Amino acid sequence: MFNSEILGVKIQSLNVGEAVAKAHDFLYNNKQNFIFTPNPEMLVDAQTDEYFKNVLNGGDLNICDGFGISLVSGGKIKRITGVDFVSQLCELAQKENKSIYLVGAGSKEVLKKTTENLKQQFPQLKIAGFHPGPQIHFLKIEDKQTIISEPNANDQAIHEIIMTAPDILFVAFGHNKQEKWIYENVKNLPSVKIAVGVGGALDYIAGFNSMGQRVRRAPCFMRKVGLEWLYRLFRQPSRFGRIWKATVVFISLYIYNKFKNKAL
Repeated sequence: MFNSEILGVKIQSLNVGEAVAKAHDFLYNNKQNFIFTPNPEMLVDAQTDEYFKNVLNGGDLNICDGFGISLVSGGKIKRITGVDFVSQLCELAQKENKSIYLVGAGSKEVLKKTTENLKQQFPQLKIAGFHPGPQIHFLKIEDKQTIISEPNANDQAIHEIIMTAPDILFVAFGHNKQEKWIYENVKNLPSVKIAVGVGGALDYIAGFNSMGQRVRRAPCFMRKVGLEWLYRLFRQPSRFGRIWKATVVFISLYIYNKFKNKAL
């Protein structure tokens, strides 16, 4: 396993098999384990959000989910997409007779379809339940950008997760929010051995998002050459700002930091 640091955030480079082996170990160690999947957009946001950067660096395993990160590492950091990793963890859970729980995605319909599709792919998978979770918003207190949610809704989600006692928790509130939610709440979920921030992966498994829009993965050849962002831009022009941040802004920040560090 190759350990690196990109823009101040630690990232491990491993292939899918090695990542699953780490997750297997996490299921049987004596602590709770956080798995985060940093992408270029997340690393850009972490430059102006120290709390977010600290949360990411508190992950037990940080897997690269962005071609740009692999590119600037010279190919040393391997990319594992969130969708693929969710499937691999579900296969592991089925094999080890462990249960999963889905929270987030903002829609019961998305979660219901996700569970149906996962059960088709993994018939023996134990799905303890799902909950759309609370609405989460950012709140800046002095220099710290924290998250807030409607207390009753968050308490209800926590209660349902506790009652179903899953081993693996998939959290889909969108990047930054989901990592902070994991960091602040999983300590109250004693059964959870692995908590994973999965972003929009559940939308892709369901085939649609919380707004009812159809969601497709890019063709395989585009994913292999790192052009998934171009496919997403074509399908959803409204994502231009996010894609600009993940490409131009990320690369510019990386180059700037590299030259700045050399000058020191």
